[in-house]
Amino acid sequence: MAAGTDAEPTPTAPTAPTAPAAAGARGAAGAPTVAGAPTVAGEATVAGAPIGPTAAGAPIGAGAAGAPIGAGAPRRLLALPAIALVLLGLWEAIAIRRSTTAVPDDAAWTSAATVVRAEHRPGDLIVFAPDWVDPVGRLHLGDLIPIDMAARMDAARYGRIWELSIRGARHVDTAGLAAVATAERGGVTVRRFERTPVTVLADVRDLVASVRAEGGGRPALVLAEVGFAPHRCLEIVPRPGTPARITFAALPLGRELVGYVGIADVFTRRDERSPGQLDVEIGGRVVASARPGVDDGWVRFAAPTAPGATDVTFVARATGLNKRICFSAEARQ
Repeated sequence: MAAGTDAEPTPTAPTAPTAPAAAGARGAAGAPTVAGAPTVAGEATVAGAPIGPTAAGAPIGAGAAGAPIGAGAPRRLLALPAIALVLLGLWEAIAIRRSTTAVPDDAAWTSAATVVRAEHRPGDLIVFAPDWVDPVGRLHLGDLIPIDMAARMDAARYGRIWELSIRGARHVDTAGLAAVATAERGGVTVRRFERTPVTVLADVRDLVASVRAEGGGRPALVLAEVGFAPHRCLEIVPRPGTPARITFAALPLGRELVGYVGIADVFTRRDERSPGQLDVEIGGRVVASARPGVDDGWVRFAAPTAPGATDVTFVARATGLNKRICFSAEARQ
């Protein structure tokens, strides 16, 4: 502009409007609060609208004693797993203590063995229950258990049976029998059973030398593991698909032929899982059959018979290789 003339005012940049101060409201330590909303007791408002009373001195949304509403219940729930873990630990400690004290010690077994020895007779059968205590029982009474007794076919030929058991267990050989004498020794229960034994007319294991074999090799008298237990039995390994026939000529029979069969050797049972088959023929007719599987153990079979001497044939079959079929049988009066 020319000198001496009034200068036009220089335009200035507009300044940003400042936020209005909250209407006299300040919170703790002088900090501004939402307009008109006090942070102490009374009615809090947002932009002047009441939202309900709060607990004295507590922030909005607080529950009793100044804690956030609903915070107590979740904290209690979080404590439940810890409480359950402590209770479980206590239960396990008590259970372990009871388990260790429930197992009879060596002194108890020695005392129980003394009871048996005091009244034992030659030929008495001695059994232990449950099965897993058998090694402990044999440690104390094994000298009274010959191999033939330990590897017996069953207990029917024994008139006196001693049973040593723990934890209320019973042995399969005393099932259905009533004890004639009972004693307790430190957690070991000693029972004696008496009954009339069966009369055995013939045992095929004693006649293996005179057997007539067809369709495979001859059976062998062996002491074998069948179902994780020892058994003295006749073992035959049939060729797959070819029946092995084993005939006992003029076998003296009574009123019943009773036998057992199983698959021997845990390792062959593990590797070859097919079952075996054993049929019993008298007079050309099948009178009994058993089909033992690899997990069946010692399987019983029986047939009524007419007294007198006659040929009895056992027919063993297998579909797999190296199937070690083991059997025993007795003719009983």
